[in-house]
Amino acid sequence: MAKRKKKLKDLRSQRWYGPEDMRASSHRARSRQMGYSTEDFAGKPRIGIINTWSDMNTCHSHFKQRVEEIKRGVYEAGGFPIELPAMSLGEIMVKPSTMLYRNFLAMEAEELIRCHPIDGVVLMGGCDKTTPALLMASFTMDLPAIYMPAGPMLRGYYAGETLGSGTDVLRYWADRRAGLIDQETFENVIGGLSRSAGTCMVMGTAATMMSLAETLGMALPGSSSIPAVDSSHALMATATGRRIVDMVWEDLRPSLIITEASFDNATVIDMALGGSTNAMIHLIAVAGRAGIKLDLDRFDTISRKTPVLGNIKPSGKYLMEDFYYAGGLRGLMVRLKERLDLTAKTVTGGTLGDSIQGTTIYNDDVILPLDTPLYHEGGTAILRGNLAPDGCVIKQTAADPKFHQHQGKAIVFKDYVDLSARIDDPNLDVDENSVLVLQNAGPIGAPGMPEWGMLPIPKKLLKRGVRDMVRISDCRMSGTAYGTCILHVSPEAAVGGPLALVQDGDIIKLDVPNRTLNMDVSKAELNRRKRKWTPPPYPASRGYTALFAKHVTQAHEGCDFDFLHAGEPTPEPLIF
Repeated sequence: MAKRKKKLKDLRSQRWYGPEDMRASSHRARSRQMGYSTEDFAGKPRIGIINTWSDMNTCHSHFKQRVEEIKRGVYEAGGFPIELPAMSLGEIMVKPSTMLYRNFLAMEAEELIRCHPIDGVVLMGGCDKTTPALLMASFTMDLPAIYMPAGPMLRGYYAGETLGSGTDVLRYWADRRAGLIDQETFENVIGGLSRSAGTCMVMGTAATMMSLAETLGMALPGSSSIPAVDSSHALMATATGRRIVDMVWEDLRPSLIITEASFDNATVIDMALGGSTNAMIHLIAVAGRAGIKLDLDRFDTISRKTPVLGNIKPSGKYLMEDFYYAGGLRGLMVRLKERLDLTAKTVTGGTLGDSIQGTTIYNDDVILPLDTPLYHEGGTAILRGNLAPDGCVIKQTAADPKFHQHQGKAIVFKDYVDLSARIDDPNLDVDENSVLVLQNAGPIGAPGMPEWGMLPIPKKLLKRGVRDMVRISDCRMSGTAYGTCILHVSPEAAVGGPLALVQDGDIIKLDVPNRTLNMDVSKAELNRRKRKWTPPPYPASRGYTALFAKHVTQAHEGCDFDFLHAGEPTPEPLIF
């Protein structure tokens, strides 16, 4: 039984249903229209369930069933569930990028929570941008909230080989472009990877953000790595429904859970997992909604002293299913307990330390011991220099070590159309030491900062066996991807950042150990180029895309909207 801080009269939903006036009477009567009597919901917390299901979201195809299981848990605990569908950001199908719509979903979810008669909310997410968007909304609204992760899909198989989504697709696609396999083989590989509902089962953005939501204390302990089709996932959904009802009575809101220590914990776990580079942008945006300042330097400080222990693709060799059965996220936390603030609160009402009590690690090759890490530092490093004065990121564990200190001449593509048109040109003046540079692919330039950062290796080099090169851009890379890709260069080219000034033949110097990225061009020459620079055409003149381009912040600031990242909370709606 929950330790109640609230009484029935204190519930937010009572403003809609409780008074004996015309408007509340109408609300009660209209519920009859849907087949619910007053007795069905009288005296019960109303629980909103933000469901990001759609027929176009492969990661969430099991959510139709899971929402019923959440409802069952809500009913069991004495609550009344209210399903509220929201925009479904399916990473595979949504173009040009789900990142363009992360803030849209955050806005929609926030307003769904604000304008409806609900006392607490279950957040159903998992596919890459749904997790940060829902957390952003819930932190802004600050009602009792709990996150329910979609879970990863089952591991893939082809011709006796265990495969991971995204990572091995990219590897086989390189072989296809090099002429080493035919199209039928490639189609069979992809088919072998698409075996069940759930998110990508490598440590991509989805798995990373689900893990970080649990680490932040916003999901039930152990929930983030359960495979989507495992029966334990259904049990977790029901438990989530039960728990949110108690959270309402306890008045346990995000502001009572989330602190700076929560985000330090999340950063430690991200680095130890070899998590997606996208986590930097999302965590900064989520922290901002909680009123917490998080910057790139903090990530790098933590990265310097946090080894990678999660032996999971694309940095390692195992998949999320293996991680779950090896002990999952709680197992990783046990390894790192001396580096975590275990007093941080969670949705259980207890602490992070409570959540990992009694956890067992079953496979030391999946969750590595501290003295035999996969990599001695965190998965992501932050670089700065005259090419990225506000910072950029590299997943150092997914890059060929020979490129960690490298210099080469720039081959510049002014945008993605230019890249697509010229990358396989036999006459392109490029070799394996060249540095591929993509401009105008950032938040405003693309727009929406798509996952174009793993620039393709020129076909003539693929045929010679080249499988990695240094690549630089102001866009993002899929968390499932790999290679020496420098991403999120800030400020972006479209606003006149130094990336816009790079020209063919400029010498680019990369030094990951010393965290620098520079172009060997004098300040006077860069100033001369800046005077001649003209911005690219604005990406849109109307609608949401125009709103996005006008108000989105740069990558190092989280790419949230400037008008959502600050200001007083929006007042509760008037009911009359």
